[in-house]
Parts: sequence; C-alpha cells; structure tokens
Amino acid sequence: MGKDVEVGGHEYRAKDYQDPPPADLFDAEELTKWSFYRAIIAEFIATLLFLYITVLTVIGYKSQTDPAHSADQCGGVGILGIAWAFGGMIFVLVYCTAGISGGHINPAVTFGLFLARKVTLPRAFMYIVAQCLGALCGCGLVKAFQKTYYNTYGGGANELADGYSKGTGLGAEIIGTFVLVYTVFSATDPKRNARDSHVPVLAPLPIGFAVFMVHLATIPITGTGINPARSFGAAVMYGKDKAWDDQWLFWVGPMIGAAIAAFYHQYVLRAGAVKALGSFRSNA
Repeated sequence: MGKDVEVGGHEYRAKDYQDPPPADLFDAEELTKWSFYRAIIAEFIATLLFLYITVLTVIGYKSQTDPAHSADQCGGVGILGIAWAFGGMIFVLVYCTAGISGGHINPAVTFGLFLARKVTLPRAFMYIVAQCLGALCGCGLVKAFQKTYYNTYGGGANELADGYSKGTGLGAEIIGTFVLVYTVFSATDPKRNARDSHVPVLAPLPIGFAVFMVHLATIPITGTGINPARSFGAAVMYGKDKAWDDQWLFWVGPMIGAAIAAFYHQYVLRAGAVKALGSFRSNA
C-alpha cells in the first residue's frame, strides 16, 4: 500500500514502488529488436542536430563580435546566449528522444547510466558510436555551409583557455559533468516519480537547465565540453593542433565526472551498496 502524503492541506496517495531490475551486461535478445536500432538512429540524429545548432551559434557570436567586421563588441548573443543554445537544445532533444532512446545525446551520460546498470554494454557502446558520428556530421554540415567562418572562428572546438592549467580544465570538466549526470539520475529516478507523483516533473527541463548553468560557469575555462562527442566532432572537423592537444581533457574529465555521479546517486543517495550487502533497507 502507498503512504498518504499531505501537501498544501491536501492528501495524496503515493504510488507503490519497486526498484526496476538492473540491466544485464549483455542481452543478445535486444540485438534482434528494431527498437534497439531505432534508438541508435535517434541518438545519431539528436547529436547531429545538437552540434549543428550549437556550433552555428558559437561561430555566429564570434563573427558578430569580430573587430574586423563589427565595431560593436557587445553584439551577438553573448556567453549567455551560447549557454541558452546548448541548454535549450538539450531540453528539446531529450524531450523528443527520451521515449525512444532515453535521450542520452552524450557519451558521458551513457557511460554513467551503464555504470549504474541502466543500459547493457552493447547498447552503451552503440550509443557512443552513434553520438560521435552524429557530432561529426553535425559539425560537417556547419563547415560545409560556412567553411570560411568555420575555420576563422575556431569551428566551435573546445580548447583550454589561456591562463588556466590542465588541472583546472580537468577539474572544471569533472565537476561540470557531475552536475549534468547527477541531474539526469535525479530527474529520471523512478522512485522520485512514484514517491512524488503529486509533483509533476518534466525531466528534460532540469537536464537542460543543468547544461545551461554549467556552460555559464565553464565557457571561460574550457569552452565547456561535458560531452565527449561534442568535443570530438568539433575537433575532428576543425583539425587544429590546439584542439587535439586538449582533447583528452574532454574525454577523461566527463567520464570521471559521470562515474562519480553514478556512484553518488546509486550507492550513497539510493544506498545501493547497503542493499547489495543486505545489511538493512534504506528508508530514504
């Protein structure tokens, strides 16, 4: 039986809840289903669209504030607009693809969910491949349409800003990705949906806001990666040494941040380690 919950003078009955079983490491049966391949296609297209819109926004801002073309250094969308472009596109694309693929659009998110046993190894691997290919194609479209601007204004590639150490850049990527993946776990937690059924939560909204807030904080440091596919696609299409020299930051940092977020949510907040040992049941 669900417990009665009183909110604002009204009583609600919380839904009964049971933890879903963890995903198998390998599920041969899913490889025979169209839904598996449909999800991979959805991840590819979503990441393509994500990179197309966001990289165009970055290049457009830089071209509008270039002293050689404009005397108005306050023109363009600014850092705030760039952050909105990234956060807004994640909100839109997660909303569109959540029911098909889960709306990962980010290898770090996929890696975190894999560590938490939310997806199988083949699905995680194929998602990451699809995301990287989608990022390449998205940046390729931008370069094809605006090749001169693309090469002149950095191609939207992530690079460590002057004045910051590698350690600072790595730390920014770890913390930024932790915020994102922690938000993903919290917003999609089935226990939250059951316990707080009286509070409507649109999962893509907090996820998009997390991306927006992290961009505001870390654009001045690394340009904000927190998505290895986004950094990889832009670096490949831009092809300059600086982008490649810093590329490891945008894989190692996000993967560490995602792993920490998965551990924190599953084994601290949800007391997964205690449950696994059978010591006692969390009443959180």
